[in-house]
Amino acid sequence: MSKIAVLTNDLQYELVEKNPERVAAVTAATPHFTAFLDGIRRRGHHVFHLQLVNDPDDPNAERYDGHLPVQKGTHGADVITEFLAPEDVVVEKAKDSGFYETDLHDRLQALGVDTVLITGMQTQICVQTTAADAFFRGYNVWVPSDCVVSARPEDRDRSLEWLAGYCATVVTSDEVLAVLDEQGALPRKVIKTP
Repeated sequence: MSKIAVLTNDLQYELVEKNPERVAAVTAATPHFTAFLDGIRRRGHHVFHLQLVNDPDDPNAERYDGHLPVQKGTHGADVITEFLAPEDVVVEKAKDSGFYETDLHDRLQALGVDTVLITGMQTQICVQTTAADAFFRGYNVWVPSDCVVSARPEDRDRSLEWLAGYCATVVTSDEVLAVLDEQGALPRKVIKTP
């Protein structure tokens, strides 16, 4: 059984369609992102989609001109079809991190997963908080730099620099697959403090 899982963040219709910058970033990333997910599946690894579902009673949930997006049961909350495969797992979350008050950790542990690849949108928010929470729980964390997006490229770049300097191995998706093919696993980052 595979010890590796890809976690996608917020690849949902209403979140991506929030503004033209998000649409453009996700559209540009989709071809190689979906190819990467297919490559991960072909190699027998797990894919989990973290689906943000806003609670109408949450005062901190972001609203778009008064409208609460991604509510349970709406099309806007659905994970975008291009990223889904029948064997994938969808895990609902109510906050940015996929680990916060969800059963994600339990599900990953039940499968024997010890390495997670964090992907999706937005790099500086959901990707970063999910990666940090994974690190806090002892996971080996990798971030494929071409499978994360932000509305503003500078936010993405700043976050990738932070992740690489703190808790994750940051490389391209092609490099991830090459290491998997060569070593059969993804080595753990050696954390060094200055």
